Amino acid sequence: VQLVESGGGLVQTGGSLRLSCAASGFTFDSHQMEWWRQYPGGSREVVATISWNGASKNYADSVKGRFTISRDNSKNTVALQMDNLKPEDSALYFCNMGLFWGQGTQVTVSS
Repeated sequence: VQLVESGGGLVQTGGSLRLSCAASGFTFDSHQMEWWRQYPGGSREVVATISWNGASKNYADSVKGRFTISRDNSKNTVALQMDNLKPEDSALYFCNMGLFWGQGTQVTVSS
């Protein structure tokens, strides 16, 4: 199993970023996918989840209305569109499938 995130970077408050996760090594369209983030202190929280077919999506309260998760089962990718970013969104963002994690992509939002 391999999960490779991309799309992180430095953005100003109110800006947008789109994260992408390329998955391989498993039957992608059979699994729920998730985006998590980890803060500098080490705490980690789930940001958004999407069911195997994209029909069910869930978001952390802190990102509802600003972030959108999506997937393309034909390309084995899952994305996280992040709009109206805030400094508190700064974290290392991970793609997750079950016990497997990507290496993370850093998002930094300047005030």
